[in-house]
Amino acid sequence: MKYVFSCLILMVLVTSCSKIEENNDPIIGIWSHTVKTATNTNKMVVDNEEWIFNDVYLGRFHGYKGGQVVYLTDFSWSVNGDVYIVSYPGTDFPDDFVKMKETDDGMILMRTEGKLFAEKQ
Repeated sequence: MKYVFSCLILMVLVTSCSKIEENNDPIIGIWSHTVKTATNTNKMVVDNEEWIFNDVYLGRFHGYKGGQVVYLTDFSWSVNGDVYIVSYPGTDFPDDFVKMKETDDGMILMRTEGKLFAEKQ
């Protein structure tokens, strides 16, 4: 009886475990943008921006000035059709709406209004 009960418990545990869905979205990875002007759209004075997208729809943003991190925050991301939405909870940053494009030099993210957002590293 003890053996049957143990097998039943083991069977319930094995069948109740869910498989983690693999996310292999092409946005996953490191993207950067060298700022041509001293101030970006978020009113931060930086000369380089970097977004690290991970597979659980989260990421980390770094703003650099002279090679030093001067701003860093977490972000979340989602995709709706071919538009990626990057949100920065806990900040006053507006959401970024971007589309992925392939160029001769590699993959880039373009803002929906047509300006460069970042290049894949």
